[in-house]
Amino acid sequence: MDTHSREKLQADFDTFDISEELGFLLEEPLTNLPDYYKVWMDLAYDLDHLIESRKLRDLVRKMPVLSTHLLSNHRELRLAHLALGFISMGYVWQEGQHAPAEILPKALAWPFWLISRRLCLPPILTYADCVLANWKLKDPSGEMEAGNMDLIFSFPGGESCRGFFIVSQLVEMAASSGITGVLEVMHATKISDLIGIQKGLAKVTQSLKKMKETFKLMHNHVDPTVFHGKLRIFLSGWRDNPLLPRGLLYEGVSDEPIFISGGSAAQSSAIQCFDALLCIQHEDETGAFLTRMRDYMPPAHRHLIEALSVGPYLRDFIQSHPSPDLCQAYKSCVSALVDLRNYHLNTVTKYIIVPGNKNRALGCPFRGVCTALDKTGAGGSVIMVFLKSVRNNTQKAQILRRPVVSREAEM
Repeated sequence: MDTHSREKLQADFDTFDISEELGFLLEEPLTNLPDYYKVWMDLAYDLDHLIESRKLRDLVRKMPVLSTHLLSNHRELRLAHLALGFISMGYVWQEGQHAPAEILPKALAWPFWLISRRLCLPPILTYADCVLANWKLKDPSGEMEAGNMDLIFSFPGGESCRGFFIVSQLVEMAASSGITGVLEVMHATKISDLIGIQKGLAKVTQSLKKMKETFKLMHNHVDPTVFHGKLRIFLSGWRDNPLLPRGLLYEGVSDEPIFISGGSAAQSSAIQCFDALLCIQHEDETGAFLTRMRDYMPPAHRHLIEALSVGPYLRDFIQSHPSPDLCQAYKSCVSALVDLRNYHLNTVTKYIIVPGNKNRALGCPFRGVCTALDKTGAGGSVIMVFLKSVRNNTQKAQILRRPVVSREAEM
């Protein structure tokens, strides 16, 4: 890569807040805030125990209302949002599906709201929090791999909780080279550089394949019964949720309940970037849901998806250029995305649908979500309908038809 191209790529990394090695993962997340916020950090670090012992709600109600002015930089704000997001989910769902809290106390709601406004994120635990910003290395000089990674904060679920988030982080890391490929294709398309487009698409294809292989680690680290019965409810929000049909009241913020979706893989900027690059068309409810999920992404990541969505459009470019190699590079990329989505469908069946069926027949061993949300994703979508829709829409993009040119035009 020449110096000019390298500089342009680095400028994109800076503009869209991307790490070349880590993709959309937050680089070097903080693990502590100034001492003034010790009460938040103490609760967040002991969250799984406080939920299991049913002490969290009482402690939150005793919290003072803290100012957010001492949070002075982006990483401090991200850690504060992560901590208050975990505490909020624990507070709402401490008693499981049978007694969710309907009011978030002011000591939690008000600072969470203010921090969210500064980050342009909603006041709830998002994918950008629990996946992108919730990691640390056991040995800071070691490799970023499952055995050397740990979570900053955790929910009940032990190793299954840890495994779920860490595998998700490794999948995001596997997407990093694909995001670089996306940027390369975006620039190559603008200058009609066919070789540059092919090279960029090859990076995206290999990245998607690596994401699928990494995703398979979920089966080694996450127990379906624990995920379904203990962990999953803590990812659930209060929009399109039958357990909180009236939403959640943020005390001191609004006199009316607020409706916000929980953390969802649909909030992954990487996947939506691949969709935008490949011109995958999601319409009706599926398209509306994915568009809304962009509001749950960090603004810089959202801006990259928007930049890809306004053209020039890769699919139109390929259809107008009679290059079999270019067409094949596009088709291979779409095929790899279809494979990843098929694998996601199978995994959801294993971790949500099958345990849900068992629990309806035998009863749930935990006080968690059990069967109440078996058909609903954490973001509020009808999960299997949604996942099949995005898979089918991706398959449709596989068919490339070049414009028919008449003999007269050719002559």
